[in-house]
Amino acid sequence: MKAPKLPQTSGALFEAVQKNRVFPDSKYFVDCTPKSGPAEIQAAWEREKDAPDFDLKTFVEQHFEAPDAGEDTEIPASQSCREHVRKLWPLLFRRSDGQKNAHSSLLPLPHPYVVPGGRFREIYYWDSYFTALGLAADGHAEMTLNMTRNFAHLIETVGHVPNGNRTYYLSRSQPPFFAFMVDLCVSLSDDGSPAEFLPALLKEHAFWMDETGDDNRRTVKLPSGEILNRYWDDHPAPREESWFEDDELAHELDSEARQKLFRNIRAACESGWDFTSRWFANGKSLSTIETTDILPADLNALLWFMEHKLAEWLRDYPVDGTPPASHFAKLAEQRKATMNRLMWDAKTGMFRDYNFVKAAQTGVISLAAVYPLFTGLATEAQAKSTAEGLEAHFLMEGGLATTPVVTGQQWDAPNGWAPLQWMAIQGLHRYGHDELADTVTRRWLEANERIFERAGKMVEKYNVADSSGQAGGGEYPLQDGFGWSNGVFAALYDALNRG
Repeated sequence: MKAPKLPQTSGALFEAVQKNRVFPDSKYFVDCTPKSGPAEIQAAWEREKDAPDFDLKTFVEQHFEAPDAGEDTEIPASQSCREHVRKLWPLLFRRSDGQKNAHSSLLPLPHPYVVPGGRFREIYYWDSYFTALGLAADGHAEMTLNMTRNFAHLIETVGHVPNGNRTYYLSRSQPPFFAFMVDLCVSLSDDGSPAEFLPALLKEHAFWMDETGDDNRRTVKLPSGEILNRYWDDHPAPREESWFEDDELAHELDSEARQKLFRNIRAACESGWDFTSRWFANGKSLSTIETTDILPADLNALLWFMEHKLAEWLRDYPVDGTPPASHFAKLAEQRKATMNRLMWDAKTGMFRDYNFVKAAQTGVISLAAVYPLFTGLATEAQAKSTAEGLEAHFLMEGGLATTPVVTGQQWDAPNGWAPLQWMAIQGLHRYGHDELADTVTRRWLEANERIFERAGKMVEKYNVADSSGQAGGGEYPLQDGFGWSNGVFAALYDALNRG
């Protein structure tokens, strides 16, 4: 499904608004809703734009409705961070979209859902799983089921789960956590059946394996014949929601180099790690980004889990007209063997990303190494070695840093992110490294609580190196809220206190 042409996401008016920085945040305008049809707005723009007294911001305000300003996340009555999270959930809930404005960039969803908060006024794919962990902890099982059903709806209607439910996100997905969402719903259900979601999960697998497209996009066939996956985006142009930033970065490049840069930037956004030294050829600069040359350890571990669960579930709940369980068991076995051959680094004792163009592992170690532990792909020996690496290179006063290097990017040190803490902790517990897992848990919870005590809120990411400092980097200010921080805090807090 291609994104429709809307006046707030493409065309001359859109570029004029972004180039002139009418709004400091590039995402603001693409989230505006036209008050009339695109043709009518375009005609008004052509008629008025060259007038001596024309004011672009006034024009936008006359013809577009402003997006939701975000939530007031301060809840003075809360006595603790844990209580704050419980009270915050309703502020992040949204009803099903129903009769949506046909010219809005928002993709309508049939069931209620949860947004992260702040400038993020829509669902985000991988955020939602970690948010759902907290929803389940706080008794919102129905909302967890609704979110999973919304993802199934998106897969059936647009072919995949987009980055978020906006038209400008249709050209990419995000890390595939739908199988984990289904697994969570199974654990919360009375009958323990995944049958409702298996057709959608099979279709998502086909999307990632490029079975629905005409060429290889997210799959890479290696010289030895194996297939692994990479992140991708089908639209090599500046991101609509970050148009100014992308256009500025590429302004001195020729057309071919611009398209390559934009595709790699967008592919990094599909990874969820936007941005990080993981994707940079020189390990330092966004201008050297080469995401599509890289086979990521995290993505392939998630797809191994998807294949592993399909093999498990299809044995008991076969779906007519689809491959049998044994097909997916074989795919999982092949993927695991190829990952071990190409991505396991005996020198560092951790999984690393693999650059298939250079036929070598990349030069960055990162918390992507915890995904094989989280999914159960790793051996006992690999888990032990990874645990040692986490303690030696990533463990800080507030939890685990995303990488050991400081680049100014938000997915590098000194920042820590809730989903990575959760996966590291669960992966360590899975392999019996409970002491380190508990250490990470306590340090992360304490970091969250220190910010709450100081500012009365949860935030998107945390500075794990300095509890007195604030996380930084990224293309926008630190966001309050915040969906996955809330979810992981709730789930970890309850698990620790039950123990």
